[in-house]
Amino acid sequence: MRCCLLMLVACLATVPLGAAETGKPVFRAGAATSNITPFLGGDIIGGFVPFPATNVHDELHARCLVLDDGQTKLALVVCDLLGISRDLSIAARELIHERLQIPPEHVLISAVHTHSACSTLGKDRFKLEQPLDEYQTFVTRRIADGVQCAASRLRPAQAAFVTAEAPEHVFNRRWLMKPGTAPPNPFGEIDQVKMNPPGGSPNLVEPAGPTDPTVSILALREPNGRPIAVFSAYALHYVGGVSGGDVSADYFAMYCQELAQLLEARDQDPPFVAMMANGTSGDINNINFRQPRPNREPYAQMRHVAQEIAHKVQGALAKAEYRDDIRLAARYQELPIAARQPTAEQMAWASETLRQKSSQPGKADLPVIYAERMLRLAEYPETLPIPLQVLRIGSVCIGTMPTEVFCEIGLEYRKQSVVQPAFLVSLAHGYFGYLPTPRHFPLGGYETWIGTSRLEPQASEKMLSALLGMTAELKQ
Repeated sequence: MRCCLLMLVACLATVPLGAAETGKPVFRAGAATSNITPFLGGDIIGGFVPFPATNVHDELHARCLVLDDGQTKLALVVCDLLGISRDLSIAARELIHERLQIPPEHVLISAVHTHSACSTLGKDRFKLEQPLDEYQTFVTRRIADGVQCAASRLRPAQAAFVTAEAPEHVFNRRWLMKPGTAPPNPFGEIDQVKMNPPGGSPNLVEPAGPTDPTVSILALREPNGRPIAVFSAYALHYVGGVSGGDVSADYFAMYCQELAQLLEARDQDPPFVAMMANGTSGDINNINFRQPRPNREPYAQMRHVAQEIAHKVQGALAKAEYRDDIRLAARYQELPIAARQPTAEQMAWASETLRQKSSQPGKADLPVIYAERMLRLAEYPETLPIPLQVLRIGSVCIGTMPTEVFCEIGLEYRKQSVVQPAFLVSLAHGYFGYLPTPRHFPLGGYETWIGTSRLEPQASEKMLSALLGMTAELKQ
């Protein structure tokens, strides 16, 4: 008997101790989704004239991921929305902190920028602070619910970072035109650049900026190999091609569904959660203006894009190398950036345009729309609080901006970051319009118009510099 006991003790001594037994922190991850589909009848935004939602083609979700290294917790949320207001982000992060004690600075909330969702920018999308409306309140609670569910599913995990290349789906939508061939802008001026020009036009010169073909992929799995979540980002605007007043999460959700299918994780319990955040796609879309494609049936193109990207991500994940020694950190600040203010001449133009307006209900009268926007911008304070955030997950850094970020800014962040790999996520913690780089403003075009771009022309340089400084603080 004594001999048997000695043998048992010897065998136990050779069994590797778990992280908890050795005192080493255990890296954990949990993921969940939360339904944020709007009520029918709400206004779908994305175009110049909102219209009511009449059908739900596919449900909208907040896709949530919680990470815990034993000392620090992070939460990442991707919402199937065009954008979120700063007020909504603040309210949701405060509720998450109240429930789970995750600091607001450690929670990333971004929108995918589908153009087939109802607004969570508030009753007045140009007003900086206002009470949350009914739908915003609903979304706030559902975001917190999703993060709480993800936290309840925390379990030992491993993480890996890989990339995939999908250049065939991204095109710069800003084109330099032959002199004088661009149509007048709303202010009666002729720009050098046209957004979404006529496909195949002989007046096209060249794209006004680059594209970013890289899909950034952060994967989480259990130690036994079962997937937990994939957080990915790609610099592609929405694809579009919906039917009528449909609510849809565009290619972002179709990608998530396809990836779950490819990883054989659709019926997994706890559920596998795929996430596709919007990268820096402010001047990027899915249209090749040199060789325009023929019209397709509703949803066909977005499904094509989603399936191809999901297959590329699956292929990249097959080569991923996972680790469990993951440490977490975060930085957050609200950087004062000057608001773009109309000149006296522009204010006079706006007043005269509105005095003479004759637009019909439901019709997009661009001069009237931009005259109204100018008057709203004139009410802005001198500076705006611009939320910037950096999360570090192991060796990976994710930076964020609350704007529709031009592609070249994301490329520059990836290049200059002292922590590698690194990538940017757009439309996080607020919506402050488009963010061109300074060189684009003299060229003109939709994204640079006052009322589309709300921040000073040097905003991108200041925001990028601040973000790189925050990233450097996280270097180990």
